[in-house]
Amino acid sequence: MNRRSCLALALAASTTLCLAQAQKAPAKFEPHSGQPGKDVVWVPTPQALVDKMLDMAKVTKDDYVMDLGSGDGRTVITAAKRGATALGVEYNPDMVELSRRAAAKEGVSARASFVKADLFDTDFSKATVVTMFLLPSINLKLRPKILALKPGTRIVSNSFTMEDWEADEVARLGPEVGCHSFCTAYFWVVPAKVAGTHKLPQGELTLKQEFQALTGTLRTDSGNVEVTGKVLGDEVYLAAGPRAFHGKFSNGVLRLD
Repeated sequence: MNRRSCLALALAASTTLCLAQAQKAPAKFEPHSGQPGKDVVWVPTPQALVDKMLDMAKVTKDDYVMDLGSGDGRTVITAAKRGATALGVEYNPDMVELSRRAAAKEGVSARASFVKADLFDTDFSKATVVTMFLLPSINLKLRPKILALKPGTRIVSNSFTMEDWEADEVARLGPEVGCHSFCTAYFWVVPAKVAGTHKLPQGELTLKQEFQALTGTLRTDSGNVEVTGKVLGDEVYLAAGPRAFHGKFSNGVLRLD
């Protein structure tokens, strides 16, 4: 075999090897802000706001956190670092794998997990905390499901509201903590459904409820008094004239102090 033939064979073998290696090792996935997704484009939540959102929800080791549209997994991983068990729901399988690798790198894979799933088909009834960075229309579509969660479940949204369900707390960060865009967190506590008439030692209390806001009447031997207040989870706070009441709603029964 002459030199030219040897070179041709070597080149062919090298090309075949390179092609085989290229087929075995696909290009590494690199996410980028603004990339399209099923329901929303992906934009990472600033880490300072992730921390603030979890602070607002008072996340502890006893919590089960679910992040809807978990992206690169930073909220789930941060919650896991606080000792919580956390699950990210993400439709993009590449982002799911990216998040799993990041959780492993941070040493929290035992507490931080990720699933490839449609958030509208996901059961998050076991969550004690739900976090999200979606869109107002998506929040509104999810709202009935969220309001059906166990009273006291904490909800935190980056930048977007629940329309007429007003937030219980709002926090805005700025450049001083490294937050330059998408720096507002909205926090809700799922309210118990306390509307109706309650026979109490204080009198007959009739309540109307609009999300967490309460209005109504307290009927006593002295007459009727207008009532206003709010419900925060299963905690009820009322003002009836000059009197203030605090109570709990449990198993369909309201008790006031």
